[in-house]
Amino acid sequence: MPERLAGMPLDLWTPLLVLWMALPPCAPAAPTGPAPVFLGGPPLEPSRLSDEQRVLNRSKRGWVWNQMFVLEEFSGPEPILVGRLHTDLDPGSKKIKYILSGDGAGTIFQINDITGDIHAIKRLDREEKAEYTLTAQAVDWETNKPLEPPSEFIIKVQDINDNAPEFLNGPYHATVPEMSILAIIKTALPNMDREAKEEYLVVIQAKDMGGHSGGLSGTTTLTVTLTDVNDNPPKFAQSLYHFSVPEDVVLGTAIGRVKANDQDIGENAQSSYDIIDGDGTALFEITSDAQAQDGIIRLRKPLDFETKKSYTLKVEAANVHVDPRFSSRGPFKDTATVKIVVEDADEPPVFSSPTYLLEVHENAALNSVIGQVTARDPDITSSPIRFSIDRHTDLERQFNINADDGKITLATPLDRELSVWHNITIIATEIRNHSQISRVPVAIKVLDVNDNAPEFASEYEAFLCENGKPGQVIQTVSAMDKDDPKNGHYFLYSLLPEMVNNPNFTIKKNEDNSLSILAKHNGFNRQKQEVYLLPIIISDSGNPPLSSTSTLTIRVCGCSSDGVVQSCNVEAYVLPIGLSMGALIAILACIILLLVIVVLFVTLRRHKNEPLIIKDDEDVRENIIRYDDEGGGEEDTEAFDIATLQNPDGVSGLAPRRDVKPELQLLPRRGPGAGPGGVDVDEFISVRLHEADSDPAAPPYDSIQVYGYEGRGSAAGSLSSLGSGASDSDQSFDYLSDWGPRFQRLGELYAGGAADADT
Repeated sequence: MPERLAGMPLDLWTPLLVLWMALPPCAPAAPTGPAPVFLGGPPLEPSRLSDEQRVLNRSKRGWVWNQMFVLEEFSGPEPILVGRLHTDLDPGSKKIKYILSGDGAGTIFQINDITGDIHAIKRLDREEKAEYTLTAQAVDWETNKPLEPPSEFIIKVQDINDNAPEFLNGPYHATVPEMSILAIIKTALPNMDREAKEEYLVVIQAKDMGGHSGGLSGTTTLTVTLTDVNDNPPKFAQSLYHFSVPEDVVLGTAIGRVKANDQDIGENAQSSYDIIDGDGTALFEITSDAQAQDGIIRLRKPLDFETKKSYTLKVEAANVHVDPRFSSRGPFKDTATVKIVVEDADEPPVFSSPTYLLEVHENAALNSVIGQVTARDPDITSSPIRFSIDRHTDLERQFNINADDGKITLATPLDRELSVWHNITIIATEIRNHSQISRVPVAIKVLDVNDNAPEFASEYEAFLCENGKPGQVIQTVSAMDKDDPKNGHYFLYSLLPEMVNNPNFTIKKNEDNSLSILAKHNGFNRQKQEVYLLPIIISDSGNPPLSSTSTLTIRVCGCSSDGVVQSCNVEAYVLPIGLSMGALIAILACIILLLVIVVLFVTLRRHKNEPLIIKDDEDVRENIIRYDDEGGGEEDTEAFDIATLQNPDGVSGLAPRRDVKPELQLLPRRGPGAGPGGVDVDEFISVRLHEADSDPAAPPYDSIQVYGYEGRGSAAGSLSSLGSGASDSDQSFDYLSDWGPRFQRLGELYAGGAADADT
């Protein structure tokens, strides 16, 4: 042991000795002699041990260094020595090298690879890390081969008093009910009252080391708040309250507020208000306002200044939540007196009834009195009242009212069958103050009188089969009456006196107030008589009774064997067998349709649109007619034919147009009298020009005829300007004078047109 602890600092002796005493003793050495160890040495080779030794023995270790200690926050000029590692294999020849690895090796802890000394090169803090686990190993200095297995040990950081006590969640707040006797932090004063002081500030100090010298301390603050308890009763600020209210105030209106103050807070200060006595308990009520903690007095029933001018109420305020612990402090309630004065107001008239129901017979005479409404002024002054009808409710002005006494009279006749009820509104107005008005609804019921005779309920048409049997019911009819008798309708049916002994038909009254018409015999023939008219008298049970005559039309028809009506027309007899009326109607409809189609087709053909000109090939509005058969030009006088310039139809007359209706009709134009060989061109053109200027049926559009070819060898070339690239203003027409006197006038016209265009 001395060589193992050689060089150990004195300040590490104590922890190492304590550690050594805590370790178990080492096992005795094996018979083969001690083995080299590193902090205990390696185990023996397994091949050299017997099975018994392999089970019972372990390698010999001199010391077990599994813990080292170092003080925290140690600071000095040089690194602090933590401990020394040494192996039994080290003879001191410096052939062994020590290697350190693990937590903080090389950064926090450093080892001398020759001596095995471990130093702490940084300042340690136990509060940051309390221990470090390291591994040490001895290797050959030259070959770096391990001489024994690595050994693990722990370096623990020893604590020093370097941190003062801290209150982690300070400053602290605590609440203590007022008047408390015991608490975790005891109160120094008995019966602490929140209403006197609500909050206290306490400073608390904590010391370590049991408060001995050299210890550290820390402080924090504690705010103690006294919570409220219901230890104070409500108290009215005044014992008597005065309010005034007009008599015409609307029901539910707040008249005034009273408040009882309570020094407590929250729900402990909540109070409920009640009217416990007084002469206006039925007219007034009081409710509690949870926000303002006061009582609101409201009107429940209408006030009348003329009946009672003031009221006295006794109001009580009591805590809602009472704490029985403080019941000895007295009743937690208080009372006050409220006086309410009613002020007079100009009130509108008051009708004797909120509604009126009147009845009148529909045959009542005009201007007769139906009923009466009454109203009065409730004020002391008692102003006279004037009555009127709201005409928005009586647009037809069927009623009138006496403005002074309120009697309602009939202005127009009534008819219950048109309207049973009439709802009007009567207005009452004070004469002294027209702004004070009142309205009342009046319902007028029109009573029924027997003024309408009964009649058939609908237009009946009966059918009688030719092969019918005697006594067969032909038709069942019913009657209706616009009147509404109290006991219901009851009708009497009868035939006309002259038809009581009708040989063909008879009637039978049914229990359901209807009537059945029966045939007296068979053998009716529609060839002899197709339609029978049966007048029936219908009487009601009114007083006096009214009656009317309604006629039933009975048509004789052909029926099948089972009584189904097939045809009621006489023409059905001439129809071929097997051809029904429906088939005949269908055939006639087809024939009529074919005729209509033929007529339409013919009409369309006649009204088909014809061309504007009688012949389509003569429409020259946008056509160019070419005449290239002039032969050899002007020199060829024999081949030139002036008739070519003429309209083929122009010889016989003017071709009429269908798109323009001339106002004047000229006689048909005739062609020149001379033959084609003896026509003067100048005269021909003059005649045609005059006819065109004076013809009202001339086309209203420009018709251009181009004569583009004058023949070969003509010195004039083409007379048309359509194909010319130059305009009229660029040409000189003096050469036309050289053609002779016939073209001199034409040259002057063209020259004049060009001059006008230039100007």
